[in-house]
Amino acid sequence: MIYLDYNATTPLCAAARAAVRPFLEEHFGNASSVHAAGREARAAIDEARDRIAALLGAKPNEIIFTSGGTESNNLAVLGLARRHAAKGKHLVSNRAEHHAVLHALEHLEKREGFEVTWLDLSSEGMIDPEQLEGAIRPDTILVSIMSANNETGVIQPIAEIAQGCERRGVLLHSDMVQAFGKADEQKLVPPEGPASAGPLPDAASFAAHKFYGPKGAGFLYLRSGISIDSIQFGGAQEGERRPGTENVAAIAGMAAAAEEALRDLPNEQRRQAKLRDQLWRGIVRVFPEARQNAGGASRIANTLNVSFPGFSSETMLIALDLEAVCASSGSACMVGSVVASHVLLAMGLSPERAGSAIRFSLGKETTTEEIEQTIGALDRIAQRRKSSLRIDSDEHAFV
Repeated sequence: MIYLDYNATTPLCAAARAAVRPFLEEHFGNASSVHAAGREARAAIDEARDRIAALLGAKPNEIIFTSGGTESNNLAVLGLARRHAAKGKHLVSNRAEHHAVLHALEHLEKREGFEVTWLDLSSEGMIDPEQLEGAIRPDTILVSIMSANNETGVIQPIAEIAQGCERRGVLLHSDMVQAFGKADEQKLVPPEGPASAGPLPDAASFAAHKFYGPKGAGFLYLRSGISIDSIQFGGAQEGERRPGTENVAAIAGMAAAAEEALRDLPNEQRRQAKLRDQLWRGIVRVFPEARQNAGGASRIANTLNVSFPGFSSETMLIALDLEAVCASSGSACMVGSVVASHVLLAMGLSPERAGSAIRFSLGKETTTEEIEQTIGALDRIAQRRKSSLRIDSDEHAFV
């Protein structure tokens, strides 16, 4: 099997597996218990929080553990909007966000009296920071813009966007689920001095299974001094911001995976970009009519989004699966559905082009040989299509 769907999920890295095991086999205490077993679990959570905060240049109390990216996004969007609604009920985002953000915003719009301004995207999937700043009104309380798109890999100018939000006194949340371990800058707190990267998000969402950690764990970074409403009820965990018994094993594994994901990141980015470009050259060779989506934008190195005219996304995915190649048509969170990508439609692509798109996403275990084998599989698919078209043409001529 050739796995090219790393944006959907990643395999558990060895460091994470080793970190998880003791809390599955030996140390099973509830971190809220006061006895020795509970204190042991609490110490593991505190250590994981310290390690993750250090990676981001953040404070430990700015890290809120959750069950993953979806919960982190929901907590940020719903929790911040509700807490600050007394100042206004206007929000700003765009239609290419992950559904965890889109649906949370739509809920606020439809059920809680908020108004959302949906920004335009360029044909390459980019936000215009000037349009964003111009959309901010006196009653705007929150902007939510993802750092790297899960379908196209497009990287938004978050530092520039953050500067505009700071000038206007508006909170900025960013879905960083696909950016962590893939984009150049991981720090959420800029270094001091004139070389500072400038303002960055006030809140950011992360998911462990996107960076070789366990499923069922994630976290929300929330800058100190910013208040938020809990969206769940039942306990005082996570500073009364996210109740519920912590998944100690997954949290420990997430911290180990986060450290591993950033190790030798520049070299791994270059390696994956080279493989991505190798794949694209091979695709164009065997499918000259193929079109790369957002190929002119700044992207994370591992993501290639391609439309195959003459194929629906579903048909191509099935053909690839029969060739033992795992790819995707977009977000894996749509429970197996294969529909035209909302991201590509938001970029202004035609329904036909969006409906023929495939996302290939590479990872640390992807090899040159696997890329060549994938190109070979696509060549066989192309040849079968040509053969089928010839047969149809011959039958037509005979009739």
